Amino acid sequence: MATHLHLSEIECDQNHHSKNDSSENPKRCISYEAMKNLHEMRLSNTLCDATISQKDCSFRVHRAILSSCSDYFRTLFTTTVPSEKDYISLHEIRSPIMERIIKYSYLRECEINEQDMFEMYAAADFLGMPGLQKRCVEFIKSVIRIQNCITVMLYGRQRMCPELYDFARRFILANFVAVASKCDDVVHLAVDDICDILSDDFLNTKDDEPVWECCIRWIEYDPANRVKHVARLMETVRLGLLRTEYFLERVKEHPYVLECNETKPIVIETLTFIYDLDMANTKKNKMKTPSLAIPRVPYDLIFTFGGWSDGLPQSIIEIYDTRADRWVEVEANCRTEHRAYYGCAVIGSNVYCIGGYDGVEHFNTCRKFDAISMMWTEIAPMHSRRCYVSVVEMDGLIYAMGGFDGNSRQNTAEVYDPQSNQWTMIAPMHYLRSDADACVLDGKIYIVGGFNGQECLNTAEMYDTEKNEWQRLPNMITRRSGVSCIAHKGTVNVVGGFNGLIRMNSCERFDPITQRWQAFKDMYYPRSNFGLEVIDDMIFAIGGYDGASGISNTECYVTEQDQWLEATDLNICRSAFKAVVICNLPNIRDYIHKERESLAADRRSARK
Repeated sequence: MATHLHLSEIECDQNHHSKNDSSENPKRCISYEAMKNLHEMRLSNTLCDATISQKDCSFRVHRAILSSCSDYFRTLFTTTVPSEKDYISLHEIRSPIMERIIKYSYLRECEINEQDMFEMYAAADFLGMPGLQKRCVEFIKSVIRIQNCITVMLYGRQRMCPELYDFARRFILANFVAVASKCDDVVHLAVDDICDILSDDFLNTKDDEPVWECCIRWIEYDPANRVKHVARLMETVRLGLLRTEYFLERVKEHPYVLECNETKPIVIETLTFIYDLDMANTKKNKMKTPSLAIPRVPYDLIFTFGGWSDGLPQSIIEIYDTRADRWVEVEANCRTEHRAYYGCAVIGSNVYCIGGYDGVEHFNTCRKFDAISMMWTEIAPMHSRRCYVSVVEMDGLIYAMGGFDGNSRQNTAEVYDPQSNQWTMIAPMHYLRSDADACVLDGKIYIVGGFNGQECLNTAEMYDTEKNEWQRLPNMITRRSGVSCIAHKGTVNVVGGFNGLIRMNSCERFDPITQRWQAFKDMYYPRSNFGLEVIDDMIFAIGGYDGASGISNTECYVTEQDQWLEATDLNICRSAFKAVVICNLPNIRDYIHKERESLAADRRSARK
């Protein structure tokens, strides 16, 4: 993999702007055409005044050009005696790398590939070329993956590049489960490094079983020299969060643990915690959580906004902290306006709330919540008023489909571009539908169910953004309005809703390959107009309306087990809201459960 970047695409290196530049004037760069002419002069040895000699070749150059972007060459050419300025022996850098660096000096373009990206960075560092270093860092970040992330982290530390080190380390924490099982370099980490990663609060794992298994994998690579570290490694594992059966059978009885005296106090502390947890009466006693059971910080958060409760639209924002298994209410000054039956989508750290209803008005207005600044801003309104609208995000654009404008149901759809802050109409759907739901799968938009003003629908269709066309799909098994759907594991999963008579707990999924609908496990609770999201590889159904009132019940579906499990309820009963997931927020501690040391007793009922 390689990349070419040209001067017209970037600004000049910030470290080498003229002293005459000021914040009041735009930054100026020499034209690419002029740079090309200078480079051609170098190739033809016109006005060149220095030679860079290497083991297998030499390069004629202009001293002023190289000095303009390299601290090394600028110092060399301005401090040495004249006779030493013409001929520079530079064997530390291989000639293919040197040739590309010289080309970069003239054209500000450089081919970087995975085979020599570290070598290129080292050469740029040696020559004092911050612009090229930055280019290398951006390239390395763009190709980071499970197999090379540890190498990148260690290289960033070796080269004293905090940006590279921190980026790679965050990648490891965020993708820990895959890194622990699939990255070959895990077993080559020093004990200090493996313990530093495994003990981090931000390690992204829904339980600590993969953490213990990573410890064992690391020891077994060189047991003769590493088994002595088993107690230190155990201290990085949140043993109190393991299933009791797993701890007793896989940790406590492991040969490495049994043979080490230093592990005995850790085992005793964990057993004591498990006993206290089973015996605690949470109604009477508050149990402080020891460090071995404090939940880690989640990587993903489920956000819910507003909705309908007690006959009124709401402004509450609640966030689900998956590691603490708690819903956290955001402070009142960050709340949204009172709004229900809206659509919602996420781009980066921004949540877009589209259309909706406040009990009086059907909205075409839209708002954006920045989860980092925790501020709301108004964005461009839609062409049509839409409550009960279906909204998805795809490729950085937001699609709003169907809905109710206060008079009639709609089949129209429009797309919002955040870059231009403009809505544009797209092809209409085949069916009028409000109170439907939509999701994105494999680059296509799927919309299902809804209400056309006369009956609940079992129809479904798919939108091709490239062709601007809607395609009819086979009908669902059941009519569903107030339905929720989400893409998961290659299928469109459709959950709950209203069939015209009752609220349902039934579920079905559509396979785009077979073009067939198939039922799957019913939820515990019938519900319509509820939140549905995927987090920790599970589908969460949140709140909704059961036919009599709003509910707070939350449950999650595990595909491999075809089973719904109960999760912690919302703080208030409500419906007509959407749930969205935001990942990797830098200020995530602003949203998570604050009293993490008081969660132990509350978790005892979940232990098995």
